[in-house]
Amino acid sequence: MESMTELLRHPLVQAAQSYATRAHAETNHLYDGRPYASHLSMVVERAVEFLHLLDEADRPIALAGAWVHDTIEDARQTYNDVKKATNEAVAEVAFALTNEKGRTRKERANARYYEGIRASDVATFVKICDRLANAGYSAATRSRMLAVYRQEQPDFRAALYSDRFAEMWDALEQLLARA
Repeated sequence: MESMTELLRHPLVQAAQSYATRAHAETNHLYDGRPYASHLSMVVERAVEFLHLLDEADRPIALAGAWVHDTIEDARQTYNDVKKATNEAVAEVAFALTNEKGRTRKERANARYYEGIRASDVATFVKICDRLANAGYSAATRSRMLAVYRQEQPDFRAALYSDRFAEMWDALEQLLARA
């Protein structure tokens, strides 16, 4: 069993971190006015917190997936770009977490989008980590997005819930309730 330090230093995770940080920086993609890597780091922190819920073999893929989860959607990268920089399993996570085309949040995160996420435990895990990071940041900064996450929570949960990640769902529910 690898230690958390070893997992974070895993060559796949390091490659994903370097690639995603560069891809978002090259497109001047920001998170609330900060370098986008700050958001990616928050998602990785949440992944580390709940990594014990995944099989050992999936842990490096999940950490790498947390780094690259927005590269296709937001940094003008393709599935093949992600695959080349990391591997196919990580590219599948990024692809699954890429929103559909749509004019609104609801259109972009539609049934087909959630179906693709549900097809992979690792993608589901990373998506919940992403929501935990976003909701936590919104609560800490008193962002208007916190109300959006609260409003979306019943549908988000219905779309992705499984008992396997009950601990994560409980954490998200608690965060949204107290914030």
